[in-house]
Amino acid sequence: MSRVVVAIVGMPGAGKTETAEYFRVKGYPVLRFGDQTDIGLKKLGKELNQDNERWYREKLRSELGMAAYAIKIKPRIEAIENREKVVVLDGLYSWEEYQYLEKEYSNLLTLCIYASPDTRYKRLLNRNHRGLDVVEARKRDVAELENLNKGGPIAMADYLIVNVAGIEKLHERLDKFISTINNLILL
Repeated sequence: MSRVVVAIVGMPGAGKTETAEYFRVKGYPVLRFGDQTDIGLKKLGKELNQDNERWYREKLRSELGMAAYAIKIKPRIEAIENREKVVVLDGLYSWEEYQYLEKEYSNLLTLCIYASPDTRYKRLLNRNHRGLDVVEARKRDVAELENLNKGGPIAMADYLIVNVAGIEKLHERLDKFISTINNLILL
């Protein structure tokens, strides 16, 4: 395998953003699925706010289906894939996105970052941006599982990192995963 596309999956508060940032610090290119919302709204001349973001996500998915964000991110993946051995995708959500990417990239690896609901809810409560209380966090979990088909990519993940023992332990586990990726590239 000469090139690898790594898609990070997991529930809110599990540590996906921290994982993506660690890859970025280590020199890997990271593409965030959610950036498409910002790009789309900017193109339409609309303000970035929760209402417009929700409107754009729903519009995009009504036009392109549940794989919309994977379809939209593909040209960005290919632009990087041509010059890098590894491309990291932050925020794969739906089963349909997973299926689309799996079909497009035989070198797709999914990395699930897992933390228990209790751990995640505590993290979400303490977030500086978009903090959620336990009731809101649970509602978001249910909505993502039921409306975004998020469970499939998590269940089918190629690799799992349990993130409950602090940031240093997460980084240690990510270093082991990065070694695995580097070994795959050499094959």
